[in-house]
Amino acid sequence: QVQLVQSGGGLVQAGGSLRLSCAASGPTFSLNSMGWFRQAPGKEREFVTAIGWQTGRKAYANSVEGRFTISSDNAKNTVLLQMNSLIPEDTAVYYCAGTVTDWRGVPRRPGEYEYWGQGTQVTVSP
Repeated sequence: QVQLVQSGGGLVQAGGSLRLSCAASGPTFSLNSMGWFRQAPGKEREFVTAIGWQTGRKAYANSVEGRFTISSDNAKNTVLLQMNSLIPEDTAVYYCAGTVTDWRGVPRRPGEYEYWGQGTQVTVSP
């Protein structure tokens, strides 16, 4: 069973930056893709970005394209989310996710991921 442990996050003013980290342990060789999702109060969990663990192929939600960057360090079994030019609408609990399934592309739906991190709060003040 893959375990995902997140770190980072916190409070930042609009226009600022934060970085989230997700460390995977267990049978990480089986991972196919890693992603980040977020969930704001009263809203559904939404896709932010994801990366193919072997291919390095990336996908971004339109709302974060050009501001957020996902990267992976396969040797360290870690995926990073660099968030720049943050806006109040980015405020949410952010979740790291992993899948061992080959979805024939970068998966964007929560149901396509089997493993989840514990979540971390990101708050952007105006």
